[in-house]
Amino acid sequence: MPPTNCEAVPATLAAALGLRSQPVSILEANDTYIAVVDSPETIKGLRPNFALLRDLHPFVAAVTAVGTDFDFVSRYFAPSYGIPEDHVTGSAHCVLTPYWSARLNKTKLHARQLSERGGELGCELAGDRVLLKGQAVTTMKGVLSI
Repeated sequence: MPPTNCEAVPATLAAALGLRSQPVSILEANDTYIAVVDSPETIKGLRPNFALLRDLHPFVAAVTAVGTDFDFVSRYFAPSYGIPEDHVTGSAHCVLTPYWSARLNKTKLHARQLSERGGELGCELAGDRVLLKGQAVTTMKGVLSI
């Protein structure tokens, strides 16, 4: 799911993400607004406005930048779905990988999600698929009966 340029950027998106300046660009994919910003420090310092983020429903929001110790970094927010900030988001990296792969001219990338717990992912663009690798944490177990 490679992202495309967002044609209808919500006026509140920068404020919802807690950005002090406008992003370098705004992309969208799969009901996700993606703000591309200038640095990892900008992402680390974000203090999102979760009420404004909820108002973007059904869209959620991500923010990303080229990394210093990693190829790219990101954060992901989906408060209207009960997830103020996701720790590590595989679906977001399936969107971010094609974007950064094209920008950095490489198919194997090392990513870091900068949430409080955070996590690292190996991301590989393999044709029209994205392969994700990393360590996982079990947060819930259950049985579904249909």
